Amino acid sequence: MTATEEKPARTRLIAGPGILLVWLYGVMVVGAVSRSAYQIATDFDRAPLAYTLSAVAGVVYGFITYTLVRGGETARRAALVCCAAELVGVLAVGTWTMAEPSLFADTTVWSDFGMGYVFIPVLLPLSALYWLRRGAPHGDAA
Repeated sequence: MTATEEKPARTRLIAGPGILLVWLYGVMVVGAVSRSAYQIATDFDRAPLAYTLSAVAGVVYGFITYTLVRGGETARRAALVCCAAELVGVLAVGTWTMAEPSLFADTTVWSDFGMGYVFIPVLLPLSALYWLRRGAPHGDAA
């Protein structure tokens, strides 16, 4: 890149409904991380699987929040991958907690598809995937 060339502008991911996504993901970061940190610190032996899964959910939410705020095409692609992984996690853990509840001495953020969080954990990645694919450059969303 020469001195006269300019860097391409970073694509904003938090315009319009993207602002709501960042806010909701931020709330989920605080909820999942604080809950799991407290549970791991005070009562980990009671439900290590559930508390670890909640911590993983918090980390995923944090990374997605970061990529949405960062913006740019690379961040959009990373957010797409993470949102898809999040959705797979919610569906897997939701199904697992309903099929074999005896394995979970306590609930996770993703238990019963996020019922304890008003189903936000299953609706949020669906909304984010729609928003991120909608904003993809032409020929990239397919």
